This record gives sequence, structure tokens and C-alpha cells, in this order.
Amino acid sequence: MPLPTDLLAAIVDLDGTMVDTLGDFVVALNAMLAELTLPAVTPAFVERTVGKGSEHLVRSTLAQVGADAALFAAAFAGYQKHYQTTNGLHSAVYPGVVAGLERLRARGLKLACLTNKPGAFARPLLVAKGLGRFFSVVHGGDAFERKKPDPLPLLKTCAALGVAPSRTLMIGDSRNDAQAARSAGCPVALVSYGYNHGEPVHAVLADLLVDRLDALPL
Repeated sequence: MPLPTDLLAAIVDLDGTMVDTLGDFVVALNAMLAELTLPAVTPAFVERTVGKGSEHLVRSTLAQVGADAALFAAAFAGYQKHYQTTNGLHSAVYPGVVAGLERLRARGLKLACLTNKPGAFARPLLVAKGLGRFFSVVHGGDAFERKKPDPLPLLKTCAALGVAPSRTLMIGDSRNDAQAARSAGCPVALVSYGYNHGEPVHAVLADLLVDRLDALPL
């Protein structure tokens, strides 16, 4: 399905869409678990669990290793500490992302980054990977009272950009992004790689599926 021709803005997801951050998550989570004398988790588990915010990730990790849910506060503090130090060290920008962002900007679109990752981690990561320069707005998962797949973050981000949802393209890698976009009234394009909760992304209802960000038909 072709994208609308009257787009004025694009909202781009971070983890799994622009940057492969799986290594950062694995290192930080396993450092957290080691401090609590709990067994490590595998990259495969982390890959199918990320995307719904740090709280969900830590709770799911504790459940995965059979730990008491009462450990959440200590585990969450430890995770945040370790992620702060590992943020960006075990991650890489996906091929085609920089060229894709340059094409979006060259078309005159306003660009925002909207992620369920906490803003204190998202902004330094964007800068470290040379992507911060593209975005006039960056909203983390703690910016609003609800996270994607709720439409609220998209609606608030569209408002911050000053562009109607119908003229704002959501670009992501999962059903979280697609569901939020549908509910907000935004067209949505998904990348074929990334972290879709262990499910095939081809099964997600989207306007467009691309293998690289620079393959978007603009």
C-alpha cells in the first residue's frame, strides 16, 4: 500500500528500528541478575521480551528465572544502574538508517523519536550513535502516563510536532508501534527486522513493510 503523499512528519521508534540494542539489554539484565545471585537469561528471551518498557522487561526477567516478584524494586534499581553504564556499548545502528533519516529530512518532514525506553537512556543513545541531530522531539517511555501500544504517546508527540496524526508517519518494528499508530490515526510503516515480541512482523497490519529505512518510498 502506498504511503500518503501529504505527509508532514514522521515518528520513529528506537530499539529494533534504528538501533540494534539487544546486546545492551542482555549485558545490563545479566549484571542485574548476577548481583541478586540469580541465573542469567539468554539473548533469545530478551529479544522476544523487549519493547514494552523497562518495568515490563525487569518483571518478565524475574519471572523467567523463577525469582520472587518482591525483588522487583531492587532488581529495577540494579537494572537502571547497569544499563546506564552499558548504554550504547553493545549496540549498532542498523544499515540504511542514517540514509533513511536523511531522506525523510530532505523531503521536509519534521522528525520525532518515540520509544518505550526511558528518556534518560534514549537521548544519550541517539547522540552516541550520531542520530540525535535528526530529531526535534524525543519522547521516552516515561514521558507520559501510558506507553505504546496505547495511542497517547503518539497523539502527544504529534501535538509536539504541530502536525495532525493523519499526516504523521509512524515507523517502527513491532505490533506495539502498529497498534498505537492505528489507534492514533497515523499511517504506519514497519521494518522487517527488529524485535516483534517473538512474532513474525509480516503478520502485523501495516501500510508498508520495508527491509531498510532507506527503502521507504518517499
